[in-house]
Amino acid sequence: MAGCNKARGKNNPKMKSKRAALKRFTVTASGLIKHPSKGKSHCLSNKSRKRKRQLAKAGYLNKGDAARIARGLTYLF
Repeated sequence: MAGCNKARGKNNPKMKSKRAALKRFTVTASGLIKHPSKGKSHCLSNKSRKRKRQLAKAGYLNKGDAARIARGLTYLF
């Protein structure tokens, strides 16, 4: 039949990623989930140079949080 895609499975629903999670987290080559540090967007005049420099470094999620966040990042693993 022309226009019928049921035999090829084209009508199956696709999984969607959580867009907010994609904007906040990245996956490293070793499989760890990397996140930016919080607290470096405003009120920077009250923070010391050392503190702002250390906030520039990224952090990595622990195993329990990584499993929860990985559900929202469907196609990155």
